[in-house]
Amino acid sequence: MTTFSKTPLLDTIHTPDDLRKLKVEQVRQVADELRQETIDAVSVTGGHFGAGLGVVELTTAIHYIFDTPRDRLIWDVGHQAYPHKILTGRRDRIRTLRTGGGLSGFTKRTESDYDPFGAAHSSTSISAGSAWPWRATSPAARTTLSP
Repeated sequence: MTTFSKTPLLDTIHTPDDLRKLKVEQVRQVADELRQETIDAVSVTGGHFGAGLGVVELTTAIHYIFDTPRDRLIWDVGHQAYPHKILTGRRDRIRTLRTGGGLSGFTKRTESDYDPFGAAHSSTSISAGSAWPWRATSPAARTTLSP
């Protein structure tokens, strides 16, 4: 018996570089498959997936257009980042989300180069994003703040 994947296009994406190799006409299908994968994963682990489902298309578009992780992406609410984690090399561990030794429910700098800021709950992104230009030009900030 042959088993067919529910996410054949997403199965080919391991990093945003893979996503950017696709034709623009394929991006909608990736978003649809990413939504399904997010639902499937969170149904196993539990967690807040409404925020992530609300940004599936946005996440796909941002990673398609921008050169992440060189272009830094800061999420306002960590739970928005579940689709982001799938597209940034953590899909194989997404079903460990919020479990001991598993993926964090939030963005986490030590988890991925694609997470430049450890977002938790809302409204921290504005302060973090505002500080980024200062941090890039301040010798003191470069030595006292970790990447």
